[in-house]
Amino acid sequence: MITELPSTSKAWAKALSQPAQEFPLTPLPLLGGRIPEGLRGSLYRNGPGRLERGCESVGHWFDGDGAILAVHFSDRGATGVYRYVQTAGYLAESQAGKYLYSNYGMSAPGLFWTKWLKPTKNAANTSVLALPDKLLALWEAGKPHAIDLQTLETEGLDDLSGLSKGMSYSAHPKCDAQTGEIFNFGITPGINATLNIYKCDRAGKILQKASVTLDGLPLIHDFVMAGQYLVFFVPPVRVNLLPAAIGLSSFSDAMEWKPQLGTQILIFDRETLSLISRSETEPWYQWHFANGYMDGNGSVAIDFARYRDFQTNQRLKEVPTGQIQTPAKATLWQVRLDPQTGKIQKTEELLDRDCEFPVVPQSQIGKSSCYTYLSLQRQGVDTTKEIYGAIASFDNRTGTLNEADLGENRYPTEPIYAPDAINPERGWVLTVVFDGNTNSSEVWIFDSERLDEEPVCKLGLPSVVPMGFHGTWKPVIF
Repeated sequence: MITELPSTSKAWAKALSQPAQEFPLTPLPLLGGRIPEGLRGSLYRNGPGRLERGCESVGHWFDGDGAILAVHFSDRGATGVYRYVQTAGYLAESQAGKYLYSNYGMSAPGLFWTKWLKPTKNAANTSVLALPDKLLALWEAGKPHAIDLQTLETEGLDDLSGLSKGMSYSAHPKCDAQTGEIFNFGITPGINATLNIYKCDRAGKILQKASVTLDGLPLIHDFVMAGQYLVFFVPPVRVNLLPAAIGLSSFSDAMEWKPQLGTQILIFDRETLSLISRSETEPWYQWHFANGYMDGNGSVAIDFARYRDFQTNQRLKEVPTGQIQTPAKATLWQVRLDPQTGKIQKTEELLDRDCEFPVVPQSQIGKSSCYTYLSLQRQGVDTTKEIYGAIASFDNRTGTLNEADLGENRYPTEPIYAPDAINPERGWVLTVVFDGNTNSSEVWIFDSERLDEEPVCKLGLPSVVPMGFHGTWKPVIF
């Protein structure tokens, strides 16, 4: 079924107006340029592929069923495959032809006294983690789904040899490129929630766990690894648990912005996972961190996309409707703090442009990085109604921006850095682009140091891949 869009909808809405169509492993046509000789590996991207079922739309963009795109680069060219994650909820709702479960922005259908008996659907729609022998589809309120790296066949839920019942594995793990260690967290809901922290080996197996009690039930989406520390910013958002737990409200609608609580800062030692310091500062909200590192003075520097409040949640709720009306601007900020006390020493806005999805090369996670790559609003557009139409690299040494404006009605996903397999001093930036002018999706490849120039390569995709959330690059190991 195709949703009839309002005449005032922007071009991006066409990518979300109908369920995305899967396609099998397919050679991708070259639309322009050529694939770099040193680009060898796989790009994986995850995001909501289906936002309606049985004439009913989801309550929030975060509710859509997860669908994963893989693009494999080899000496023979590029092949792509796109598949929905075959979660238990997806299969049950596909058979029923309607929504059956509660989710982030949805309450389960049915009478009041039956709602609380129904589980929350694991949408597997937020991010991916590429392990040596499998891909994990991540959703922060549940366990990951294991996926075949080549075919994207769903293999089932994975407890990583350590996730017990009720424990979750969030969507933003941090991988140390040198040690191979993977750090992540999960929240166990409660009147006072529990923050669970995990240390895993390079194969994803949980080696060590720790937990700490939080104040109320906050919304924590991401964290940062900075040298020897793991740092959490707990924004002043709290879930009114009772109505959400018994099905009177969705989790999203039960969230309250409480700026009087301030932003709490929790700092852990990455070796022992023990809590070092706990402090509080002014209120803000953030979905995503770019990176963290130790500076020469022993301070922790953290870069992130900062919002002044929680209006971003309402804005994202409006995305499935095809019309956004709520403004929510994030800009790139840096905080420096004392890791022993958690006290902030300095805050600074690095870039006054509406931006999101900041990332650094995987090899630089937890260390100082020369560049941060991010998504941007195009200059001169109505930023209230449009979504990101540009990507850029921000030079952390000079404060300058190198921007790729994709042109009118073209919408890139989060930029992913891929190191060159031949020349380690060189890299590429990949993004999946929805072209609203032609109602098609493409993979664009840029020289990482020349984003303001034309892409070095464009590849066509067999069907529209809706704008999603997060991805990763898995290099070929020679």
